[in-house]
Amino acid sequence: MLYSSAQAWRDAPSKRVLFFGMSGLGKTYVSNVLRGSGQWFHYSADYRIGTRYMGEYIADNAKAEAMKVPFLRDLLLTDSIDISSNITFENLSAVTAYLGVPGDPTKGGLPIAEYHTRQDQFRRAEIDALLDTGYFINRSERIYGYPHFICDSGGSICEWVDANDPDDPLLKNLSEHTLLVWIKGTDAHTQELIRRFDRAPKPMAYQPAFLTRVWEEYLSENNISDVDVDPHAFLRWTYAQALAHRQPRYEAMAENWGVTVTADQISQVESNSDFEELISSALEART
Repeated sequence: MLYSSAQAWRDAPSKRVLFFGMSGLGKTYVSNVLRGSGQWFHYSADYRIGTRYMGEYIADNAKAEAMKVPFLRDLLLTDSIDISSNITFENLSAVTAYLGVPGDPTKGGLPIAEYHTRQDQFRRAEIDALLDTGYFINRSERIYGYPHFICDSGGSICEWVDANDPDDPLLKNLSEHTLLVWIKGTDAHTQELIRRFDRAPKPMAYQPAFLTRVWEEYLSENNISDVDVDPHAFLRWTYAQALAHRQPRYEAMAENWGVTVTADQISQVESNSDFEELISSALEART
């Protein structure tokens, strides 16, 4: 690990962390607290995905939809208008809208083959965005003079790595630049995440084998074909399974490559010093 002990962490003039875990457990909250101190550069992997690696896909998809409208089609063909996304740290809706949901096209669903294609595009984009972490560490120091660095990763990071492989290329790269910090939720947090998702389901990225398995199970259990799937019903049905699928993967990442803090502990962080003490305690707990 980047910091071999709690003392090494305390003494480090440059502190670099990467948060991982399910969305909704405090990654962005604590990132904002630290950024607000003026000492931490906040690198959002999701923002980088949307602006650097998937921006053209998103814009082209919007243009394809606009071409179906005669009025907009004429304006596009004469270069009279331009269509682009407006992604911010707080608003990544353009990314999730492009990722989409599989199922009945009359209910906004995508053909499952197209859904797999977009999932693979996102996988490659997320890996590339995470591999940019070292570049942004250097950039944050060289240009802006920030002493400390946060990588706020997406919930799907665990889908693309094998935490039990000591030579996993992505984890090796990230661990050379940052301390990996798992924000772990309780069973109560899990139930709350499920309730939130049920109220407002949103697209997610899945490991290909997992997606294939749950898709086939859903079709079989409901005795339906691809085009009969209610997209949002499928997402709701899949979400709890995705949480269970990801939990041991996060745990292995923390055990083999980083440290663990709880969502409740993260919610109590109000300052830079609070956070540094929390990570110091997490490192001590490993020894």
